[in-house]
Amino acid sequence: MSIWISIIIAGLINYFTRLSSILIINPNKLSSKSKEMLSFVPSAVFPAIIFPAVFLNEDGLLVQLNDPKVISISIAFLIGVLSKNLIITIVTGLISFWIIIFLL
Repeated sequence: MSIWISIIIAGLINYFTRLSSILIINPNKLSSKSKEMLSFVPSAVFPAIIFPAVFLNEDGLLVQLNDPKVISISIAFLIGVLSKNLIITIVTGLISFWIIIFLL
C-alpha cells in the first residue's frame, strides 16, 4: 500500500509544480528573448526521451544498425525532413516499423 501512496504523492507534487509555473508565470510579461529560448525546450527534450528508447536495448547497450527501431526511425526522420509534417512522419515511422517486424 505504501507504494501507491508514494506514487500518488509524486503525482501530486508533479501536478502542482506544473500548475504553479502556469499560474505564476504570465506569458505576456516574458521578454522576447525568454520566449525564444523557451521555444527550444521541446526540441531539446524530445530527443532525450526518444533516442535511448530507440538506440539502447534492455541492458543499456547500443543496438545494431539493422535493428527494426533504428531502421524505422531513420525512415521516419527522412520523411520528416522531406515532408515537414508531424503526422505523416509518425505514421510513416509506425508503418515502417510494423512492416519490418512483420518481415523478420
